[in-house]
Amino acid sequence: MKTYIILLRGINVSGKNKLPMAELCELLKELQFQNVQTYIQSGNIILDTEESKSEICKIIKDGIFSKFGYDVPVIARTVPEWKKAIVNYPFPIENSKIVAFVFLNKKVYETKIEVNGVNDDEYLIDNDMIYIYCPSTFAKTKLSNNLFERKLNVTATTRNYNTTLKLLELATK
Repeated sequence: MKTYIILLRGINVSGKNKLPMAELCELLKELQFQNVQTYIQSGNIILDTEESKSEICKIIKDGIFSKFGYDVPVIARTVPEWKKAIVNYPFPIENSKIVAFVFLNKKVYETKIEVNGVNDDEYLIDNDMIYIYCPSTFAKTKLSNNLFERKLNVTATTRNYNTTLKLLELATK
């Protein structure tokens, strides 16, 4: 059995797609996932299963739609993939508040996209990841999930540095 870190996009954001984590855990256990745990209210899940990543995403997406009526994008990573994402972060990490990881639902081959007005903000596209560094702060950056989804034709969900590290810690306990 493998441990996976699962990310849901667009739940419990600004009052939309409210999904209590206790009910989500219950659903995931009903769907036969093992050792299910969630972290904070923004759709971070750790679980064990024999299923493939694509099958996990389909089962969870269909389960959430069936039980709650939400069409929620789901992205899965193995623990080694998660560790690799952290190790490969290319920018300074002195200030963790301006560091983020954008997880994509598929590999992309573009390395640059046209983005106007990024000022000192930087990004690096690396297969199924985008690393972002936002000295201007996340509230002001143009580097958003919506931008990456539109330009790269992917599903994207972002986690800050602290959340990314905490999910790894929980997945490796």
